[in-house]
Amino acid sequence: MEKPGNVRLRLLSFAVIAYMMLAFAWWSILLYTKNQDAFLAKRDKLRILMVAEGSIKNDADFFQSTQYLHLEKQYKRQEYMVLGEAVVFTISLLIGLWLINRGYKQEVGTARQQRNFLLSITHELKSPLASIRLVLETIQRRSLPPEKLEKLTRGALLETERLNSLVNDLLLSAKLEAAYQPYRETLDLPQMLEDIVTRLENKYPSVSFVFHKQSAITTLEGDRSGLSSVMINLLENAVKYSKPPVEIEANIRQESEHIILEIADNGKGIDDKEKSKIFDKFYRIGNEDTRKTKGTGLGLYIVKQIIVAHEGTIEVLNNEPEGTIFRIKLPLKVDKE
Repeated sequence: MEKPGNVRLRLLSFAVIAYMMLAFAWWSILLYTKNQDAFLAKRDKLRILMVAEGSIKNDADFFQSTQYLHLEKQYKRQEYMVLGEAVVFTISLLIGLWLINRGYKQEVGTARQQRNFLLSITHELKSPLASIRLVLETIQRRSLPPEKLEKLTRGALLETERLNSLVNDLLLSAKLEAAYQPYRETLDLPQMLEDIVTRLENKYPSVSFVFHKQSAITTLEGDRSGLSSVMINLLENAVKYSKPPVEIEANIRQESEHIILEIADNGKGIDDKEKSKIFDKFYRIGNEDTRKTKGTGLGLYIVKQIIVAHEGTIEVLNNEPEGTIFRIKLPLKVDKE
């Protein structure tokens, strides 16, 4: 919801622009009328002079005379100038109004995204810290059996990993904004993806992961940590936004001089109007106050920036019968400056 001060400022801007348009319309009409009056006055004066000189005998001669036609042409030109300037000014004012309105909406959207980010990052930081603190306090105050101690320790380690992942995303996001350059090395991308899927199978035992790869795929020159982050973000996003029973499919294949990576889920999918926004920094679908899924809005932003740095592309497709497919296309040969 917009703040009352912002609403008043916006209404004041519209009121000023409306007043300017009405004022200009009035002055345009007045100038047009004065131009007509001036033409009629000069026409009558010219007719009197020509009658006095005896160069015309009647009105038909006057309206066909060179002097009258020149005068009429001159004032018609001025008339068109007045109308043309009125049209140009009106169009310019409407474009200005549209730009102001668009800029206002962008500012409101940015402010909302930053607010959502602060809300989400606060929750994402406090939740694992509170869990770790609770585990440590429990271990400190009580003598626990080994199986209970192991369960608590495993939970604390998972929360630590979650916290570490969040910090890494924040640092990588700042690095991407500064001057991210991939550290290229020879990578076996299918093996990397298979290893990550195996790790996530252990982390999410209730999730069904399916991995398909082409038998022969050329090695790729790329940034190991960056592309690992891409695959982990996409796979964990798929887990996060899918409904039980969660089924995630990872496919990798080679087409000509490109490697194609696809991550498909069985969630509710993404609306077409949201697909162009989900890669924006801090952008998350829905309202942060009522959202149940965890996250900061950095994951897909990081994915897009890393893929672009590798001269690749990423697109969002609809899965059938439901869900989303993220398709990444990476070139095997990279242009070097």
